[in-house]
Amino acid sequence: MHDSKLPVRVWYQCMAFMGMSKKPMSAHEMRRQLGMKRYEPVWAMMKKIRNAMGQRDQRYGLSDMVELDEGFFPHASSNNKKIKRGKGSQKMKNVAVMAESIPLEDLATGKKSSQCRFFKMKVLDTQKAQSINETVQESLDKKTIVLSDKGKNYVDIADYIEGHVTVVSDKHSTNTTLRWVHTAISNAKRTLLGIYHLVKGCNLQLYLDEFCYKLNRRYFGNGIFDRIAVAIASSNCIQAD
Repeated sequence: MHDSKLPVRVWYQCMAFMGMSKKPMSAHEMRRQLGMKRYEPVWAMMKKIRNAMGQRDQRYGLSDMVELDEGFFPHASSNNKKIKRGKGSQKMKNVAVMAESIPLEDLATGKKSSQCRFFKMKVLDTQKAQSINETVQESLDKKTIVLSDKGKNYVDIADYIEGHVTVVSDKHSTNTTLRWVHTAISNAKRTLLGIYHLVKGCNLQLYLDEFCYKLNRRYFGNGIFDRIAVAIASSNCIQAD
């Protein structure tokens, strides 16, 4: 931050605005709140903060039992070629979504439920067959048990973890076994479309990093500002503007 041309006060204000709400803030709104004239330095500052959030969450690996599924996020595409529909469409980015889900059981009633602690989202390279396997290796502990549907992309992930349990992808599994991962996907889509309407594919990972960072610290309250400051101080993304 010491190499930035923006005052430290502006950085602190931006960090506070980004952390004070569960919902993200657009760069245009941030510019108005900060009273700045130009959009570009505000966007660059927010980009670096989001990058720092992503780097911080990369330090933590998921363990125990993890729900895994893929979500297809719409993005702005400048491709003039004929647009495909469904899976593989140029308008969609494939995102691996992982949720650390701990099974719970009420001893009095016998009712089973689950508690989710940590989330991760990673934009996948659709041109690279090993993308999902590399994501699992980077994000999950080797002793993890993964719960997923019977997608063809997940055939080899059992080689990198302790166990792999598959379920049929239907309404029941969406509301039970894969409940948290689908909740995260729907909330992320609604948040991005509601605030930004449509984001560029090259920036999607940054927005997902911010979403996951604040979601993983949803119980921190006012302490999230301190955690953002720590994330920025320990990152290598703060360079001269």
